[in-house]
Amino acid sequence: MAAFARRKAQRLARPDPSRKRALDARAAELARLLNARESFCTTSSCDGRVMVTDTDGMGIQKKNCTWLLVTHDPCVKGDVMTALKKATGDAVFKFEPFVLHVLCRELQDAQLLHSVAIDSGFRNSGITVGRGGKITVAVRSTHCLEVPLSHKGRLMVSEEYIEFLVHVANQKMEENIRRIDRFHKGLELALEAAVPADTLFPEGPDKSHSVYVHRRKRRTAREQADPSRELEPQDDTESSLEPAGSAGVSFRKGKTGIED
Repeated sequence: MAAFARRKAQRLARPDPSRKRALDARAAELARLLNARESFCTTSSCDGRVMVTDTDGMGIQKKNCTWLLVTHDPCVKGDVMTALKKATGDAVFKFEPFVLHVLCRELQDAQLLHSVAIDSGFRNSGITVGRGGKITVAVRSTHCLEVPLSHKGRLMVSEEYIEFLVHVANQKMEENIRRIDRFHKGLELALEAAVPADTLFPEGPDKSHSVYVHRRKRRTAREQADPSRELEPQDDTESSLEPAGSAGVSFRKGKTGIED
């Protein structure tokens, strides 16, 4: 616990590394809620955005792109058209949904956070465990959008199609905001209740998507049924966390799979 507290203090003392140098408004509310608890420390976040980026068509896009437009609110076609006039390479229109990365002190804390995220619509959320027992939860969803619009500065689609894309992106943004609100309210209730993750949503696994199954428990049940049964290779003594009926969750040792 002391080690986690030190890591949290060091993390929160660092300057914001993002281009904006500050938290997005909706993400900031969640960060304050989580960081006020001893068991959680937020590491990175974005509350969702619409973007137009320009790349040279070579290499890694994130390292070779220029932001022509970025907004965390619904946008209009005129803003996109103005941004495209500045494109000299391959312009891409994107909607990126809410994402939040959180360090957790214990596995049960991660399970609680993950359960609330899944129940709020962020069904691509996951838990990873890295070296030294570092536990990270990524809260994320899959309703993104990425469409190329120009090539070498030349617009490849009609204005009518761009208007359609803007409409679709705005719908996704509205849904994104609704999910953030559900997640915030659900997290407040869960933290106040301070109950185990597997009892947060009593309706059952079909509704809550929050049931975790340990292989060790299944192994023990088989051994009790047949005491003479030898330990098979797949029945490792390390417990492996699996979400029942939920996709997109990983539990790996040695690599977090998440960039801080």
